[in-house]
Amino acid sequence: MSEEKKFIRFMSVRKLAAVVSALAVVASILILSVKGLNFGLDFTGGTLIEVIYEESPVLQEVRDSLADEGFENAIVVNFGADTDVLVRLPQGLSPELGDKVLSVLRAGSAGDVELRRIEFVGPQGGEDLREQGGLAVLMALVVVLIYVAMRFQVKFAFGSVLALAHDVIITLGAFALVGWDFDLTVLAAILAVIGYSLNDSIVVADRIRENLRGMRGYSPEDIINISLTDTLSRTLITSGTTLMVLVALALVGGEMIHSFALALLVGIGVGTYSSIFVVASLLVAMKISAEDLIVPEKEAAEMDDLP
Repeated sequence: MSEEKKFIRFMSVRKLAAVVSALAVVASILILSVKGLNFGLDFTGGTLIEVIYEESPVLQEVRDSLADEGFENAIVVNFGADTDVLVRLPQGLSPELGDKVLSVLRAGSAGDVELRRIEFVGPQGGEDLREQGGLAVLMALVVVLIYVAMRFQVKFAFGSVLALAHDVIITLGAFALVGWDFDLTVLAAILAVIGYSLNDSIVVADRIRENLRGMRGYSPEDIINISLTDTLSRTLITSGTTLMVLVALALVGGEMIHSFALALLVGIGVGTYSSIFVVASLLVAMKISAEDLIVPEKEAAEMDDLP
């Protein structure tokens, strides 16, 4: 055997990591079951009113003026320019609603306020969005399972999909715990988390597969440790730079993308952890070995016949 490689023994703490992950997932499921998500108007239905101010308003003052007139649950955010304001109300659309809101906004503004559009999302539409969003997440996990099974091996596929489910459940649990609004931007962020976490898992899985095939004299657990050590700097640098951008978006990006940035912050943070510990720990638990990667003779012969 050549000179022994130095590596970090990540798998020495895999049992502790498994306990932490299991507790986090169970706690998230319980919170989701008891408290549930705080669905935004995209899912619950309500009225959306877009107005244009002559001068840039102070959003908190707009919220206070609406609350004084009985619109306590109004969501007020900038939409594009500082003078464009979007008001979301849980109330259903009525002939008087737009005029009443517009009069309240004009009373609290030194300049003119122009109504650009008013839209209504019904409860049935919100219910359909919830179903379609859940179906989109489920289909993403199924497609990942099929792809990784075809590209790598079934054990890698199950490890990757369970890690993705782990990331999604904990992210949703965090939103339920804190009570952050869950709207379509957050759903988009959840799908982005699946893609980002999968990318990290694929990088780790590819190195594990490569080392299982090429390294001799090491146990499968040590090969996994070596593979994780090889990819650690890439994982931390990629995730670290992404998280810095997301922190900036969450702090100064405005309310329109605040929930989106928070979902990605939680999801990518958890995904970085799972790509190091969850996927690898599951592969160790499933006793992955070089024999699992041997190409069947018939398949190998077919590959040799290819031009």
